[in-house]
Amino acid sequence: MSGTTTGLRATGAVGDGRATPRTAGPDPGRTSYWLSAGLAAAALAAGVVTFVAKDSIAGPAVSVGNARGTALVVAAVAVPVLLVAMWSSSRGSLRAVVVWLGASAYLLYNAVVLLFATPYNRFFLVYVLMFALALWSIGAVLVQTDVAGLARHVTGRLAVRGIAIYAWTVCVLNALVWLRTIIPTITAEHPGSFLVGSGAVTNPVYIQDLAVWIPLMVVSAVWLWRGLPWGYLLTTSLLTLWVLEALGIGVDQWFGSQADPSTDFASAAMSPAFLAWAVLGLVPLGLALRPLRRHASRSMEGIS
Repeated sequence: MSGTTTGLRATGAVGDGRATPRTAGPDPGRTSYWLSAGLAAAALAAGVVTFVAKDSIAGPAVSVGNARGTALVVAAVAVPVLLVAMWSSSRGSLRAVVVWLGASAYLLYNAVVLLFATPYNRFFLVYVLMFALALWSIGAVLVQTDVAGLARHVTGRLAVRGIAIYAWTVCVLNALVWLRTIIPTITAEHPGSFLVGSGAVTNPVYIQDLAVWIPLMVVSAVWLWRGLPWGYLLTTSLLTLWVLEALGIGVDQWFGSQADPSTDFASAAMSPAFLAWAVLGLVPLGLALRPLRRHASRSMEGIS
């Protein structure tokens, strides 16, 4: 699809505010609601049990502390954001669909962390359920949402170039930070020595970011720059993920450092930086969401 057919423009102008033809609308559909309701329940359960029953989680104190910090943000922030987004979407909010997808992506990201960075424990099946429902929820929202119809509701001016440049900058910096740790270990006598003391045999954060999330954001920002509707939905959803993840890292760094003040795997000094990034990330996210019409009638989907 070209940007001409959706109202998106690579120049940054998005639509002209005029009425567009009726469409099927961007509502994700009933299956998405049921799957995401299950995801909210599973994520809440995973977050609560991980945070409360810390004695049931084996491994170094810092890893348990990090897991508890992540669990707190999952249960106290991400799940409420997901539920509010679902409710708002059912009321006709178009912005809520984007936030819904971003919150689901955050829960998928951290389900992987809980499964592969946390020693096997009695909550394993809860983590698996959270992972499965997050994965299928994202799939359902993507398949059932009328992406082109959603893009047609983006009116006024969208800061395409600024948002894309911000996204690419973060991607490059993120990749460089991870590669700075990874590359020297490749030729080391003991390649996994940087993991000693963490209780992990590999780093699922490096794997996810370098194989999935960073490439996805790079491509999505390219599509956004070119005016493609998928670029708008994916880039804005990933900006939502970044805000939640920055908050989560800030919190888990604090909990990890408190659990083991002598550790090198967590630092309370890093918490303010990540919390600041979460706040900063609200700026491009707000710029991306602002041009999207707030509501659309189910029966008059193409008319403002």
